[in-house]
Amino acid sequence: MGYTLNFAAVWRDFGLLLSGLGLGLALAVVAIGVGCVIGLIAAFAMVSKHRLARGVATVYVTAIRNTPILVLILFAYFALPRLGLRLDKIEAFILTLSIYAGAYLTEVFRAGLVALPPGLREAGLTIGLTEWQIRSSITIPVMLRNVLPSLGNNFVSLFKDTSLAAAISVPELTFYARKINVESFRVIETWMVTSLLYVGACSLIVFGLRLMEQRLRIPR
Repeated sequence: MGYTLNFAAVWRDFGLLLSGLGLGLALAVVAIGVGCVIGLIAAFAMVSKHRLARGVATVYVTAIRNTPILVLILFAYFALPRLGLRLDKIEAFILTLSIYAGAYLTEVFRAGLVALPPGLREAGLTIGLTEWQIRSSITIPVMLRNVLPSLGNNFVSLFKDTSLAAAISVPELTFYARKINVESFRVIETWMVTSLLYVGACSLIVFGLRLMEQRLRIPR
């Protein structure tokens, strides 16, 4: 073996890794926020009685879920400008990750909506609420509390997917790790520290989500 670990090059540029980690978290937060809006709209469409709405939502979910996210990222960054939509690399990645998150969250929210007891809607109608008021004040809040564990899993998965942004040179954690690796040739040290940063960040996210689940858990 004869390999001696030397973390000097990694520690020298550790600030870059932390800035990349921060950008990755920000990208995931924005994507999950936009993805939740897309997912809610598509989920209500999939459980509606309108065949056209169900069909459009089904096509969207099927097309996005069956396409590798890296292909979607490359399409958004390299192909959309040919169609007249010019986005910088961060805008292209956020757009892609949000649409990708929306497709997966559609199924999460749809399962939550289907699991709700029909008595909730009937109770809302009984006290004179409109359909919109029932959805905004009863259906969505209760459904979100039921799907929090799945929502958390999707957020962790999305955060890890931000590493793919390095493919279009978005300066997140993996991008800076590759840069340090190329400049220092400290392969083991660079990817060891990068992996620990991902594990640490994901563990903190999971811890925070567990606390949120406990606070918002519906009493049984």
